[in-house]
Formats: sequence, C-alpha cells, structure tokens
Amino acid sequence: MTRFRRTCTLLATLLTLSACSDDGGTSSGGSTVGVTTAPTTNSTNGTNGTTTTGSSNPGTDSTSEASGGNSESESETAAPTSTGMVDPTTSGGLPKLDVGVEETTDGVTTDGDEMGCRKVDFLFIIDNSGSMSDEQQSLIDSFPGFISAIQSQLDEAQDYHIMVIDTDPWVFGGCNLICPLFGNTCPVAGLDYTCGTPPLECEDVLGAGVTHPRGLQSSSKDCNFSTGFRYMDVSEPDLTSTFACAAQVGTGSTSDPERPMEAMVQAVAPTGPAFECNTGFLRKDAILVVTIVTDEDDNFGDGSAGNAAGWKASLVAAKKGDEKALVVLGLYGDNDQPNGICGPLVDSSGAEPSPRIREFVESFGDQGISGSVCAPSYDSFFSEAVGLIAQTCDDFVPPPM
Repeated sequence: MTRFRRTCTLLATLLTLSACSDDGGTSSGGSTVGVTTAPTTNSTNGTNGTTTTGSSNPGTDSTSEASGGNSESESETAAPTSTGMVDPTTSGGLPKLDVGVEETTDGVTTDGDEMGCRKVDFLFIIDNSGSMSDEQQSLIDSFPGFISAIQSQLDEAQDYHIMVIDTDPWVFGGCNLICPLFGNTCPVAGLDYTCGTPPLECEDVLGAGVTHPRGLQSSSKDCNFSTGFRYMDVSEPDLTSTFACAAQVGTGSTSDPERPMEAMVQAVAPTGPAFECNTGFLRKDAILVVTIVTDEDDNFGDGSAGNAAGWKASLVAAKKGDEKALVVLGLYGDNDQPNGICGPLVDSSGAEPSPRIREFVESFGDQGISGSVCAPSYDSFFSEAVGLIAQTCDDFVPPPM
C-alpha cells in the first residue's frame, strides 16, 4: 500500500486528489488457488455536545490496548500484557465440566458431558482501505450460500450473533490533517463528511461493531439492525441484505495503517471501549467463528501491536481457554505461497503477502482455514468452512452457566 501519509502529502503538494487508496508493495510467487486447512438512537458526543446518530450502546474514545477484567457473560479472562495482548501463559485451557446427563444402556441416567453448541457468534473483520471494493463484494456475494449452509447443517445451532468490524478506529480520522490543506474540506472522504463533524457513537472505537458504514464506496447508511445493538441475529427480517449493508464498509479509510488483528483483540476484550460498544455480542455458551478479509498483511511495526501468539492468546482467553470453541478463517494474500493466484498489490488489484496473519490462522491447526483473498469467488472457501464449523459445534461442551 502506498501509505496514506505519503499519498496525502503528495496530494497536498499537487492540490490534485482523487482518493487515498492502497497501492501496494510488489511481491511475486503464489499459493494454491483453493483453501488450505490449517437501535440505533440519537446520542450526544461528550466532547462538544453535538448530537449525532449512532448505536444505542455507549461508546468512548478509541484505544489501542485491550483491557483486562470481567463481564456478565465472560467472567474469567486472562490479564493482558503491556502491549494490550493477553499473556499466553495466563490463558490455559479449562476442564470440560459435566453440565448434562446421559442415559446408559440399562436405562440408568448418570451425569455426563452435554455435547454440542446451540449458539454461534460470527465476527467478520473487513479491511476498509482503498483497494478492498472487489473483496467486500465477493464476501457479500458468498454470504447467502454460507449462512444457508449453516442453517441446514447445524440443526441444533440456530441462534446466531453476527458482527462486522473494520480495520481502523475511524474512517475519517485522517481528515483532521487534510481539512486545513483543502479549504476546510476532506476530498478523500467524498461527500460523506463535513470537516469538524464529530464521529457517531462508537464510530471512533477500534473493534466496535459497524452499524453505519461511511466513506467512499461504502453502503453509507444506517443498517438498522433489528437487535438495536451492534450485531445482527436471527430476528433480522432480511439477514442477507442487512449483512450486505454492514459488510460494505467501503474503501475510504483515512487512517493509516490498517490494524485488523488489533481490531479483533479489542472486539473480544473483556473490558474497554469496544467491549462497552459491543455489549451482548459474545456469549460464553456459543462457539466463536472469526473471519478475516484483507489484502494486506498486518505488518510488524506498522500495524497492530503484538504478534501471532499474543493475538491467539487473546482470542482463546475470550473463550475461557477453550481453543476448541474457536474457528478462525482467513482470506488474505497468497502470493508468497506455491501456485498463489494474487498478483502484487497495485491500485485496487492484487494483494500483499500476509505471513503474520497466515501464522495466526495456522496456529489454530485444524481449527483454522486459509484462502486466497484474490479468488474470484469465496463460495468454495466458505463451503469448506461450514464443515469445520459444524464439527466444532458438534464437539463443543458448553461451560456451566
């Protein structure tokens, strides 16, 4: 990606600006074409008293650190390190407890493990930088088949929470620097932003669920979830259309760089601004399915804090140490793999190799699946994912409530 700061500095010099997009670093090689297993209400901004429209859930300023602590639904989460990532040594697995009964062959009922999930929480992390229009559309196109397969194959698990987050704290965050250079306008934001306008509630919180995508090529409307919260559920009258609204997060990010992994950590943290915004999303008696869609790696020193091990530890801690309650899906650049299909990241095509994100996904072993973000369709990727999700659900032992 030609970084936002460099692009907008040049634009300020030339006074010519079309968009701040992801012109990526070049790389060559490639990976396999297939997959690899491995209520809204009115709210008042606390800073200047301006009334804006946003979610009914409370929000605060953005943060780059996950906070430790307890919540009603998640009561025993490992403490984060100074980098904001949970220390892997403090998030060990918990024993599977007897929470049900089972009948023996002689008709005697005894204590036993109640297997199988009844609930699934889906977290989608979608890159909203300048080169992601096609990839967002591919995800939207594949979602109806994906959720239909989930509904047909997970007989007992028909209680879903679905939340979308993007990869920056606020899509218009960079406009504070641009507006003075262009007559109090922010050209990269299109017509969707007026300089000086405060963010909607929770809109400037990294890891907060997206309810009203804004910026270039976004759906640019309030998706109006039936839950009244920052996630969708099975009560949604038209889940496919509502997901499409939320998943079209757009390509107008003015924040540099993207931080998909830190956004994920914040989204599942037990306390903090994102936790307050996302109230009710995570449930301890649900399996958690995380899907990452990005055409650029979360580069060391230029993206999220921490590393693959720390990101994993934070995610496992969110499920009380039960790694088997997790499915991790990654769609990212594969041009560092044999037979990869991604070309170099240039303008809105290709992708950047993503070794750090790949390391994270593959660290989950059989609970992780990787695919190419450059694939013309994500249908086969999600088809394979459904099988893994169904098996994970079958094997899940819910913790005592």
